[in-house]
Amino acid sequence: MEKEVGGIRGSSSLILASKVKDYFQLIKFTLSFMVVFSCVVCYLLAPNVKFNLTAVLLLFTAGMLITGSANAINQAVEKDTDAMMKRTAGRPVASGRMSEQEAWVFAVITGIAGVLIMWYWFNFASAMIGLFSLFLYAFVYTPLKKINSVSVLVGAFPGALPCLIGWVAATGEFSIGGWILFGIQFLWQFPHFWAIAWVAHQDYSRAGFKLLPSDKGPTKFTALQTVMYSVLMVPVGMLPYYFKISGVISLWIVLACNLWMVFVSLRLFIKMDVGSARRVMFSSYFYLMIVLLSLLFDKGR
Repeated sequence: MEKEVGGIRGSSSLILASKVKDYFQLIKFTLSFMVVFSCVVCYLLAPNVKFNLTAVLLLFTAGMLITGSANAINQAVEKDTDAMMKRTAGRPVASGRMSEQEAWVFAVITGIAGVLIMWYWFNFASAMIGLFSLFLYAFVYTPLKKINSVSVLVGAFPGALPCLIGWVAATGEFSIGGWILFGIQFLWQFPHFWAIAWVAHQDYSRAGFKLLPSDKGPTKFTALQTVMYSVLMVPVGMLPYYFKISGVISLWIVLACNLWMVFVSLRLFIKMDVGSARRVMFSSYFYLMIVLLSLLFDKGR
């Protein structure tokens, strides 16, 4: 009898662990964490804001709920196309481990909870930006990916809004600092996402997604666009110093990171291969973390 009870408990634990793993995949935890990371850093970058663990945890929770909701809707809507691609076929809804209805219920509950937390503990403005970001990502960007590559431009807005959300949550204002941080993350997304689309081009094409600037796939035009946006990141990266958001140390760190992004983008333009695109992709991951943390640790006020 004890063995039977132990076996039932072990089986229940495995089922629970599997379900938790599925929800982590549903919200795209790693991606969501990066998004919320930028939101929290930008909150702490706001003038006169001191580190407060309770506020940071509440902002992190609200951000994860809102972002997780958007990603859950994305997977519910794209379950058929996800099933066509190797990199996404194992997702819970695409693989059939989770029903589309369950994903939608989860998305509605988490989305509402996240917006309410932002509204109650921070301010109405930041909650509404969060709601707008969720709507734009889930109901505009997601279906647009199959229609036109302008979806990357549209998707860059909800991708960068967490910076503005964090700033507005701290200040209650749409001031210049929030827009500068928004601009840094907005421009960063183009070399970042086009590098991903270059590496995974065959998978995306199989599913009918149109994500590269050229209809012909990875071309010189795509590489040139990556270079152009990387170059634009250089002057925008100097604005936090100019507006006294951060100091001179971070100015040089951000400049070095931006010049590196220009270098790897130029390398892609010259070589036109997957290896160079992968280098841009991984460089962009490190770029965002280094830039935001350097701005925070060298905060001007």
